[in-house]
Order: sequence, then C-alpha cells, then structure tokens
Amino acid sequence: MTNPLLQDWTGPFGLAPFAEIEDRHFTPALDEALARHNAEIDAIASNPETPTFANTILALEAAGKDLDKVLSVFFNLLGADTNETRQELQRAFSPRLSAHSSAIHANTDLFQRIETLWAERDDLGLCAEDLRLLMLTRRGFVRAGAALEGQDAKRMAEIKNRLAVLSTEFMQNMLADESGWAMDLSTDDLEGLPEFLISAAAAAGKAAGRDGPVVNLSRSVITPFLQYSPRRDLREIAYKAWAARGANGGETDNRAIATEVLKLRQERAELLGYDSFAAYKLETEMAKNADNVRALLEKVWEPAKARANADAATMTEMLKADGINGDLEPWDWHYYAEKRRQAEHDLDEAALKPFFQLDRMIEAAFDCANRLFGLQFKPLDLPLYHPDARLWEVTRDGQHVALFLGDYFARPSKRSGAWCSAMRMQAKKPEPHRPIVVNVCNFAKAADGEPALLSYDDARTLFHEFGHALHQMLSDVTYETIAGTNVARDFVELPSQLYEHWLEVPDVLARFATHAETGEAMPQAMLEKVLKAANFDQGFQTVEFVASALVDLAFHEGKAPKDAMEMQAQVLGQIGMPHAIGMRHATPHFAHVFAGDGYASGYYSYMWSEVMDADAFEAFEEAGDAFDPELAKSLETNILSAGGSQDGETLYTAFRGRLPEADALLKGRGLL
Repeated sequence: MTNPLLQDWTGPFGLAPFAEIEDRHFTPALDEALARHNAEIDAIASNPETPTFANTILALEAAGKDLDKVLSVFFNLLGADTNETRQELQRAFSPRLSAHSSAIHANTDLFQRIETLWAERDDLGLCAEDLRLLMLTRRGFVRAGAALEGQDAKRMAEIKNRLAVLSTEFMQNMLADESGWAMDLSTDDLEGLPEFLISAAAAAGKAAGRDGPVVNLSRSVITPFLQYSPRRDLREIAYKAWAARGANGGETDNRAIATEVLKLRQERAELLGYDSFAAYKLETEMAKNADNVRALLEKVWEPAKARANADAATMTEMLKADGINGDLEPWDWHYYAEKRRQAEHDLDEAALKPFFQLDRMIEAAFDCANRLFGLQFKPLDLPLYHPDARLWEVTRDGQHVALFLGDYFARPSKRSGAWCSAMRMQAKKPEPHRPIVVNVCNFAKAADGEPALLSYDDARTLFHEFGHALHQMLSDVTYETIAGTNVARDFVELPSQLYEHWLEVPDVLARFATHAETGEAMPQAMLEKVLKAANFDQGFQTVEFVASALVDLAFHEGKAPKDAMEMQAQVLGQIGMPHAIGMRHATPHFAHVFAGDGYASGYYSYMWSEVMDADAFEAFEEAGDAFDPELAKSLETNILSAGGSQDGETLYTAFRGRLPEADALLKGRGLL
C-alpha cells in the first residue's frame, strides 16, 4: 500500500497530509523508517574515508529524517487526540525506539569517528556553530553510555528500555484516571455556579456522552468548580478525585512505577560515574548542581509559606463564619480564596471572564508578536488532525517564517496540561526548512454558538505557550540540533514565562479584553483591579510549586528511595507543608518527572527561568516602553533566534549585560 507517512509531503509548506493518514499506517511506516535510519547510521560508521565534520557530524544531522516525520505525526496525535489503538502502538513503539537509540549510541565505530573529530577539533577550521554541534553530539553519546563496554553497556540498554516502557505506562495510567472520572451534577448542584461554568459543565457532559452536566478532571472545569461551588461535600469529592489520579489502586496505579523509575535512574547515573541522577542531569543545566537548585528553592520557600499561612488563617476565620468547625482543607482553598479576592480586590472572576474571550486573547498574542518582532498571522484552511485545531501562516515582510497550529480545547482524547511542540524545527543545513509549531491547551469548550471564555490564568497559559512558539518560529541557526527550544531545561522556560508579561501590559488588555456580549472594552476601574490583583494568592501558588520541586529534587539528589510515596511524605513533613495546600503535582500524577525524564530533577527550572524573566521584563519597564524596538531586537537576536547555539548564561548576559539575582523573582511575585 502507499503509505502517506513515507511519501514526500508536497502539500502547502510541507504540512503532514493528515486527511490521508490512518492508524494502520504507523507500524509499517515505523518499520521502514527505522530500517532506513539504520542503513544511514551503518553507512556513516563504516565509511572508509577519514572522519570529517561533513561525513560524520553533518551526515548524522541529515540522517533519520523519515523517522522524524513518522514520529512527529504520531506523538502529536498521541498527546492531543489519542485512542486505544494509538496507545497500543505507543506501548509497542516505546521499547523499539529505546532499543534503536541505544544501538546507535553503542555503535563503537561511529563513536570512534566522533572521538577522533573531538580530539582534532582545534585543527578542523570549524565555525562556532559547527564546534557547538560537534560538542553536543559527542556529549550526547557519552551521556547516553557510548563509552561503556561489556556488561555495563548491556545493562544501560536494558535500563533505558525499561524506563521507556514505564514512562509510557505512567502517562497512559494518568490519562485513564483523568478521562475515566466525572461527577454528574443535578439542577440543585448547579446552584451558585456562574453561567460560564454551567456552560462548561454541560459541554463536558455532552463530550462524555452523559445526559447532563458533569465536573470532570480537566483543570479548566474542576478549578472553577472548586472556586464557586458552595457545596463543600461536592468540592471534597472533586478535589479528592483530582488528587488521587494515578493512586487509585488497580491497573492504573502509578506508585510502584514511580519507585521503580527512581531506582533505575539511580543505577543509570552510577553506570555513568555519577553519585546521583541529579548530579548527572544538572551537569548540563544552568544550575549545574543540586546545591544551587536547593538554595533557590529554599530562599523562596520560607516567605511563600509565611504568606500562605497568613492567608490560611484569614480563610479559616471565613470558614468558621460560615458555621463550619474544623480545619481549612485543600478543597476549601480555592472557594475561600475567590471570596477573599472579591472582598480585597472587588474582583469577581465570573464578572471578569467575559472579557477574556479565547479568540481575542489569540489576537492579543499575535498583536504583541507583531509589535515586537514584525510577525503577521494569516489563517489557513488546510486538513488537520482534529476539527478543533486551527492553522496560521506566519510571515514577516512578506516572507514565510513558520506554520503555527493551535489546538485549544479540552477533550477526553487529549492529555492534560498545555504544551508546545514542533512537527518540524528550523534549520539551514543539511536542508533548509522553516518550522511547523504546535500549541496545545486544555481550555473549556463553550456550548454551541457561545464564545469560549478564559480565566485570567488561562490567558496567561495561552501567552506562555505562545512564548515557546516564538522561540521556535524565530529560530535562526544552522542546525536543527541547536534550533529553537533545544536549550538547557532551566533556560527553555525563559521565553515562555517572559511572554506572559505582555498580557499584563495595560495597553494590551485595554485593546483586547473586550466583553463577549457587548464588545465593550474592559472598564478602566476593572483593568486597574486586574493588574493590582496580579499577585493575588501567590503564597498558595508558590508553595504548591516549590513543594513539588523540592520533592523532585529529593527523589534524585541522593540514593533512590525504597518507596517514593514515603519519601514524598517525609519531604513534605520536613518543610512544613501547609495542611490546606496540596502539591501542584503529587508523585502518582507528576508527569513532568515520570512520563519521561525531561524535567526529572528539573522541575525547579520554571522558577530558575522566572528569575530571568522577571529581570528581563524589567529592562522593558526601565525603557518606559513594553514594545521598545531596540530591546525587542536584542531579545530576538540574543535569545529567541539563537536557540542552543551558546550556553544560556552567555545568551542572557548578551541581552541583559549581567545575570539576575533571585530577588527579582521574589519582587515579581510580591513576596519581597
């Protein structure tokens, strides 16, 4: 059969032919793509010619493009629109892909060619980007175990294979728990809920095939339910279901998986000569070691906890005033925090939400990119993988820059959270191509005919992910390996978190925060309240984040625990976790850490980057113009377009002239 995944994609801009791709195409496409990549690797490794940058490093960079095409489509569909077949394929593909990667890194002839070039690097006449690619290629091989021999090399391959299986199981278990739970709401249960939430619950019920509205475990539904429902009993049921994801017993329980993952990571690090997985993982990050990470987290923890405890005392009095005896519980926090916000800032989320229409916030993100970087966005009508997905061509001065795909609504087939990925990254060599960038979110879908409304936090999420997208779109480097978001984990969140600041620019809100029914701009008084309340509840938000980051660090900076849940409880006890606040990501659903090792011992990176983003936006404030053209050009040149062509410290210093202090973060969060 003709397999569209293996054909040349000759449609507009090289976009995947989604309308032609069926699930039955993936296995034969993967088989063929792996075979082709193996042949390419063998040709490089067995080349009788003396190793050169072109016949080894550049050849490696050119290899595997068929495999990249297949996997770019598969993993995009797996995250954004999965089904049982795709999950079965993932379970089959994960160990095969791990074994394929292990075989490449264990190819001694190939590694020797790379080592030869590394030893001769000063005499090869390479430019800075060539040297960077050579260094990253060699480092990747060494850190993958290429220098291991005999039984150690065999064991490393076994560990990576098992970790691939476990990470797949972890993510699929979490998705099963999230998509499999919903609480039906009767007419009486809707009492006290704002119209936008009733509409979202009705849409969630319809999507789940229920007869009426439901609360499900989509953050865009459950969070406002916890904010507004006066029914404490229902809030408790919903919160406990949310907190129990991955810890419900049975086939979808992730607790034993987490413990096994930590043990295997520890063994992997020791095989490579490191005392701990954190030592291995942090070596290539800006933080460099666990001591530096802990110093940042602990500096933030105490003032955040003090603020949270003070807020909890206030809300406990509110709880008692409602005639409820006992402690403030985690299912109470959002409810009484919303009441506090209304009382202290005269700001009601239900009244605010009609001003944050999804379409207008997309326009706002696009407009800021235009004012800062000259980008323009033209909607395209091309076949995509789901009816909710949308597509734009990005241009500048009439020249094609990128394709941008936005997929914004929650659905049972989509994993939770929000993310940015690239179906194709920018490169100039070996073949020049511009990126295809994807933003995926989980906003509540409105009832038919009604506009989708966002919370203020939703709008920040949209800007955050679009900041990642700009990092991909504006990439201007030679090689894909160092393009876009291929940077240190604790640097990658800088562009995304920095872009959130433009949502708070008064001029942006004044133009785009328009009422869904009347079309009127947000009243000046409300606008001022929104900006004044930007740091509301920062004690809670900081505590729930830092607790997760400290648990992640503890998991990886010493010997692996015998039981992950026991260590989580131990860490929370040691730091004095407030009773009424749960971790943002408890271990059984901590996908950042256990559904792959991207953020393992690296969840802190959001906060590390926040130190930089708070300081970076201050440069625009000092200039007196959030759209200062010289600063915008410097931001693009030194950070957004530079990808991973240099270390994060060098790139940030080129933009700001210095590295920032943690006080910038505390000041930005209103904790200093």
